[in-house]
Amino acid sequence: MRIPNKDTYRLQDKIDLILKVNYNSSFFAAVFGLVCYFFLDIDGVITYTFIGYAAINLTNTLLYRQHKNLVLTYNFTSILSMIGAIVITMYSGGIQSPFIFVLAIIVFAGYVTTKVFGQLYLIINLAVLTLLFLYDTGDFRISENTVPMQSRSWFAYLSAVFAVYLLGGVFGKNLLRAHHRLYKSRNEIQDRIAEKETLLKEVHHRVKNNLQTVSSLLSLQSRAIDDDKISNIIKSSQNRVVSMAMVHEMLYKRDDYLSKIELKPYVQELCDYLVRSVKGSGTDVKVDLDIKNYKLSIDTIIPLGLIINETITNALKYGIAGVQDGEIHVSVDKIGDNRYKMYLGDNGIGYSEEINPKTSNSLGLKLIYNLARQLRGSITRDYAKQGTHYSIEFEEVIEQFNSVDH
Repeated sequence: MRIPNKDTYRLQDKIDLILKVNYNSSFFAAVFGLVCYFFLDIDGVITYTFIGYAAINLTNTLLYRQHKNLVLTYNFTSILSMIGAIVITMYSGGIQSPFIFVLAIIVFAGYVTTKVFGQLYLIINLAVLTLLFLYDTGDFRISENTVPMQSRSWFAYLSAVFAVYLLGGVFGKNLLRAHHRLYKSRNEIQDRIAEKETLLKEVHHRVKNNLQTVSSLLSLQSRAIDDDKISNIIKSSQNRVVSMAMVHEMLYKRDDYLSKIELKPYVQELCDYLVRSVKGSGTDVKVDLDIKNYKLSIDTIIPLGLIINETITNALKYGIAGVQDGEIHVSVDKIGDNRYKMYLGDNGIGYSEEINPKTSNSLGLKLIYNLARQLRGSITRDYAKQGTHYSIEFEEVIEQFNSVDH
């Protein structure tokens, strides 16, 4: 089932509210005009204004069914209502007219529609009130109170009923209904989000379990092979699988559930695993990490973890294999909005400058350079220090994780 977005809900709420206000105001304006004419002996401008407003506003509302322009319908009704309210106010007592409160409803209707319209009609109606006050206190007159003395109490009562019903019975009722619908929709959305989070966590959990199964199969396979070279190749593949499984395990364990991984705990756990895997639990290799609290996307963490896996594995196997007090250093610094610089190094024996991905058949070395390009970055070696040192600039990537062959 397709769920409408929030803008669709908001637009439909506005359409329903404006149409109901228009129909109700037209109906009660017509009734008010007839009551004024037949029962209150109010003839002339007030009665004609009520009847004219009812007819024109009803026509404007019905025309919306043809052109579907809500802004046009709303603004025409607002201007018509404001003109009608001003005319009736002027001919029913000016600033002291009980009908003057209808101007406040026009401002309220503006804010219900949009903030811009609300502010616009607020300014206009404040100016109108000021002019009515100045007109009432001045000597210049263009109109008189046409409501007969004996009908003024009834006119005040009906004006109050008209205003209260529009404000409470139409605006209040429909806004409350929209609020309940919004609250219900929010609860449904929260339930859907919780359900999807649970499903995503389950996906990460299953991916982690599947990768661990692959890792266990590779471990069993390596033990069953007598050839040390082939066994080491399988072991290296196992470490690569584990580096990816750690990412999904961290995502599964998160409580706030974001698609971001905290870099430092991940690198720490990966380095500890590699040292135990290659050197054993009783090793004296020191791992020095200098990483701030960066959070990176899974599409960045996985290739970055594979780079760290290759460099540290090579360092442990060859670089510091025969070095006492072996040390590995990993640091990451942010150098731009979404660009980072990672420094990987060891104090081992290093390897020749002539060895590079083009001249070597080493899969690990090719992976390091290919993964750096995948991260839209570059990799350089620092030959000034003892051992093997890489400087890698990379960009946080949020996209599908592609094959390292690309």
